[in-house]
Amino acid sequence: MDKPLSTGGTYRNAAIVVLALLFGTCSQTERMATQPPVASPSPAAVDRRTASGPRFDIQALTAAHRSLPFGTEVLGENLANGRRIELRIADRGPYVRGRIIDLSPAAARRLRLKQQGVGLVGVTILPPTSPNLIASGR
Repeated sequence: MDKPLSTGGTYRNAAIVVLALLFGTCSQTERMATQPPVASPSPAAVDRRTASGPRFDIQALTAAHRSLPFGTEVLGENLANGRRIELRIADRGPYVRGRIIDLSPAAARRLRLKQQGVGLVGVTILPPTSPNLIASGR
């Protein structure tokens, strides 16, 4: 195994692996580190609007992603313990280098990431549910 030259090299190698996994597979699954918002946000932080328009709700099972369309449903899985939840993309971010998704405090709590703050999360884009497709039997 190659020994990294510095801590920065380790992070760069990890980022390259994440990008290779992201672009080297045909599935819609990504593996990434995530960091939920601060444990007890100030009232001003809670009162902010999301990029999609509604107020940020720390109790909602939502996430922020840089490019997925607002309202996209994804399955988030804590890769350390196997816990899974469905999330809705409601905001833009994260704005921390090397991270692909940020979870709401409620989502982080459900995945048992709240205490550690950062962890590996698998993200699978779920197919849209359309009443027209369900009614037509497709």
